[in-house]
Amino acid sequence: MPASPATAESTLPEFIWDEALIRRYDLSGPRYTSYPTAVEFTPDFRVDDMVKAAGRSKAAGGPVSLYTHLPFCAHLCYYCACNKVITKKRDKAMPYVERVLKEAAIQSKLFGADRPVQQLHWGGGTPTFLPKDVMEHLMAGYGELFNLQSGDDRDYSVEIDPREVDEDTLPTLWKLGFNRISLGVQDVNPVVQKAVNRIQPREMTEGVLNEARRIGFRSINLDLIYGLPYQTPESFAETLESVIDMSPDRLSVFSYAHLPDRFYPQTRIQGDTLPSPQQKLTILHNTINRLLEAGYEYIGMDHFAKPDDSLAVAQREGRLHRNFQGYTTHADCDLVSLGVSAIGQTDDAYFQNNHDLPAWEQAIDAGQLATIRGVGLTRDDQIRRWVIGQLICQFRLDREQFQAAWGADFDSYFADELRRLKPMIQDELIGDDGRVLQVQPAGRLLIRAICQIFDLYRKEGASQRFSRII
Repeated sequence: MPASPATAESTLPEFIWDEALIRRYDLSGPRYTSYPTAVEFTPDFRVDDMVKAAGRSKAAGGPVSLYTHLPFCAHLCYYCACNKVITKKRDKAMPYVERVLKEAAIQSKLFGADRPVQQLHWGGGTPTFLPKDVMEHLMAGYGELFNLQSGDDRDYSVEIDPREVDEDTLPTLWKLGFNRISLGVQDVNPVVQKAVNRIQPREMTEGVLNEARRIGFRSINLDLIYGLPYQTPESFAETLESVIDMSPDRLSVFSYAHLPDRFYPQTRIQGDTLPSPQQKLTILHNTINRLLEAGYEYIGMDHFAKPDDSLAVAQREGRLHRNFQGYTTHADCDLVSLGVSAIGQTDDAYFQNNHDLPAWEQAIDAGQLATIRGVGLTRDDQIRRWVIGQLICQFRLDREQFQAAWGADFDSYFADELRRLKPMIQDELIGDDGRVLQVQPAGRLLIRAICQIFDLYRKEGASQRFSRII
């Protein structure tokens, strides 16, 4: 039988920092927003394969999640590794949105227009780059093509750059049905902001957050990045105090990966201005301790939430989920994704649109889908995705639940993985009482290393195509 919410809550461990274990296990590895991960996507997966996957999803029914990638930014942040288009020309927004709606018309037929859209997310880029009338046009189009929801259980979120917010922005988003927002902050220190070309005074961020709260937005998230130029443990501690004072419901604290060879904007950042690896570890250690002290719960994978936030509640009740937008409470939603580079998901497939904006536009203008790669999931992929999901979201895996879900004996199926897990058990990263695998206090920070044991594609060792775990 599945573990009861009370059982899941009672076994949720506290957090422990063990620097020796961190140094031993801090290799490179996936973030597991999907399994198989995006590096396994192949151009052999074509539009026809995506159409068939959508057809199977339509036949299965159920709610869907709708993601839209809006790539435009008015300013270049030097740390950014996102797929974006830097421009001051707001008139680029409407032609892009018109194409998104053409793509949406195709996909709504493939997936089924009557399925309730429980989750909706605008990412970027900078979604608030869109002028008010373009936002309204996009959501009106979605309203005609999809079964948008208005109930309190919907999760309609948007990423917001506080520098791109005027007096109409938040009221417009609220009126359009959004009920959650995520604010990009990164750091409130002016020296750090100047070094990454993102001047954003604390008062600006706080003003947007307070107005959003007044309007009625819930689960307000702030994004921070550690490892940026000129950051020190002392300076980031000051940033953290400012953020705690703003009291967001959720916090995402990401590690900056300096990869100027892969991401051209990062060539503007001088390597000798970055904190050392030891300073980064100190920043992370201090940050986790301070947020726990301030009453936040460590959800895992850079995420923190207040105990009454829906993410924390879902984790305690054993129903947290993870997808390309991060942690979510909507485990049962297939993902319909629209726009350049967007990744969609069904129960048995992942598929991604062209990264190149002109190529994506050309496909849509021709009345075609822009899918250029993806992967079909085998039963083994689905089983391992479930296992990794349990570990990375709930920090535990119940053998009886596995048996009920997959009709297989866990110990037999994963005999080799359990053998390779033994050093981690000896190091007290994870415990095994014969019934439940339970991530231990020292293992929560190293959950990506634990998950890699069950990743068939990483069996020969962690791939250097991924960032370091910490």
